[in-house]
Amino acid sequence: MFIAGNWKEYQVIDTSNGEKLEKWGDYTLVRPDPQVIWDTPKKEPGWKRMNAHYHRSSKGGGEWEFFDLPQQWQIHYNSPSFEQQLTFNLKPFSFKHTGVFPEQAANWDWFGRLISDRVKANPEKPVKVLNLFAYTGGATLACAAAGANVTHVDASKGIVAWAKENAASSNLSDKPIRWIVDDCVKFVEREIRRGNHYDGIIMDPPSYGRGPKGEIWKIEECIHPLVKKCASLLSDEPLFFLINSYTTGLQPAVLSYMLNTELKSFNGMVDSQEVGLPVTSNGLVLPCGASGRFQGNHTK
Repeated sequence: MFIAGNWKEYQVIDTSNGEKLEKWGDYTLVRPDPQVIWDTPKKEPGWKRMNAHYHRSSKGGGEWEFFDLPQQWQIHYNSPSFEQQLTFNLKPFSFKHTGVFPEQAANWDWFGRLISDRVKANPEKPVKVLNLFAYTGGATLACAAAGANVTHVDASKGIVAWAKENAASSNLSDKPIRWIVDDCVKFVEREIRRGNHYDGIIMDPPSYGRGPKGEIWKIEECIHPLVKKCASLLSDEPLFFLINSYTTGLQPAVLSYMLNTELKSFNGMVDSQEVGLPVTSNGLVLPCGASGRFQGNHTK
């Protein structure tokens, strides 16, 4: 399992009865988690002294109940793979999210090290990374902090604006980041026609979504064709390819199969595992989805 164990300002304190108790900087939140199927005693005091609680509705969706929580606050992340501190502006919004998926720090550390090593080995040659379904920019900031040129693509104008806020708060606004509001599939198709190539590709697709012009995305139907197209965007000696999945049907072995099939012409290895967060109350690990990683075997 890929475990995000380097957080200092975030932690999963406890889990029980379909919910997780989390510490986000100075604030404690309770949010639903479908993986938490156990009903263990809620002994941690945070269960009774939370700052906000997201209640899921039986009809779908849900809503926040606030007790003492600002509209926006920050947490920071320091990766062992690069020196720049990342700063995230958090705000609770629809469907339980805060603006960061903290388990992804395991991947930030991984590709951050690959980028940093490549930049140190050949500082004259830029490392180009394409981040698709890039959300509020956690992976984009990690790539930029490690020294890459990043193309950040998301279909939501508001989410891209939020990512820019995070870049500014992280003192990364002057880094070579292209901010693109577009349907990811159409952008990839245009990049293929333009003849552009990237040393690393990241994709964090939703299970279901719509593009800016109503384009429908269903991950089970669309993910493999997109991986196939993205393979043609890779440089001759790619550094990495990352696929994240929060969809039950896309297990690590499925991600490995796709990557091995479509990237077989490149020299490298594939490793796909669950991604997890340590739980401080009991020393166990909460599973949070899966990641498929391709890593090139090139040292320069």
